[in-house]
Amino acid sequence: MSIAPFSFNTTPKIVFAAGSAANIAEHTAFLGNEVVVITDKGLVAAGIVAPAIDHLTKAGVTVSVFDDVVADPPREQIMKSAAFCRECGATGVLAIGGGSSMDVAKLAALVAGSGEDLDDAWGIGNAKGPRLPLALVPTTAGTGSEVTPISIITVEDDEKRGVVSPVILPDMALLDPELTLGLPAHVTAATGVDAMVHAIEAYASKSANNNPVSRALAVEALRLIGANIEKAVENGSDIDARSAMLLGSMLAGQAFANSPVAAVHALAYPIGGRFHVPHGLSNALVLPHVLRFNAPAAAPVYAELAPHVFPHLADGNAVQDTAARFAEELAALNIRVGLQSGLREVGIGENDLAMMANDAMKQTRLLVNNPRDLTEADALAIYRAAY
Repeated sequence: MSIAPFSFNTTPKIVFAAGSAANIAEHTAFLGNEVVVITDKGLVAAGIVAPAIDHLTKAGVTVSVFDDVVADPPREQIMKSAAFCRECGATGVLAIGGGSSMDVAKLAALVAGSGEDLDDAWGIGNAKGPRLPLALVPTTAGTGSEVTPISIITVEDDEKRGVVSPVILPDMALLDPELTLGLPAHVTAATGVDAMVHAIEAYASKSANNNPVSRALAVEALRLIGANIEKAVENGSDIDARSAMLLGSMLAGQAFANSPVAAVHALAYPIGGRFHVPHGLSNALVLPHVLRFNAPAAAPVYAELAPHVFPHLADGNAVQDTAARFAEELAALNIRVGLQSGLREVGIGENDLAMMANDAMKQTRLLVNNPRDLTEADALAIYRAAY
């Protein structure tokens, strides 16, 4: 069998252990003695950040907290957090939070460490660095940002724009499933489906760097998440289910960091950017419909993946039938875990769909990876099907 050339980058050090956040100083000595923690006010109020800060302080580290992160962080927040890092004389940056906190931390470390202009960093491979030392601690099982060289920011006109560069891969990811025990069911569901989308799109990506490592990681991610997402939603204190979800999310992150995502994300971004729908839910709303659109080109791939999520689909049926049932099962899963199933349910009007289709076509970085070419008319038809 011929194996095409590929490259694979990931976070160089990964620590996975329940309770590890309470011993964080042992793992993050490389951050130095002046550490900025980037997080959000909700996590601070919930007491999730305090144990890590206490441990760092007891280890002689001066900790300054930037807790202004919001969902869909705007460009201004990057500049504010980078200025905060400089004012504090930060020797390193530590993010504790969901995807937004981790995305902000990546670019804060870049801008504070190099003075780089964000306008020069947008896109693929344009960030030059250097950046400040960086460690990421996820508190949701969804984005996989702790192992990706990607940061997504909201800019003018609610457009989502990305910096994609190995420069912003963190030095370390610390995964503590205990930090996810308090996640509400709807957040658990949405972030879990987000991770599933990462794995599905990575496996089916048309990228020239679609590679056997990413595909293997995507399969294991889907196996873990498929077997545990409903358990985690139904019983948030199930540490085994939480551990499987967090590991699955990370594996999916490694997969799509190297074999990039495609039209599901491209169509989800206008939903999040324009209407401030959480990213995972945005993905879930369009996922089944994009899979149905892609089926003429990607049915064999989807049929390969289907039994890893839904074992009963390993029944030997025809490829096209299995792929169709995969999309149906994913739509049914969304409903079982309590997610909305239509765009109208999240406040989007029918008159908004054409604008969203136009916005989606700006995501050329993603659309180029889709298994089937997609036009603006196709995007509009998918939104109508999802409405």
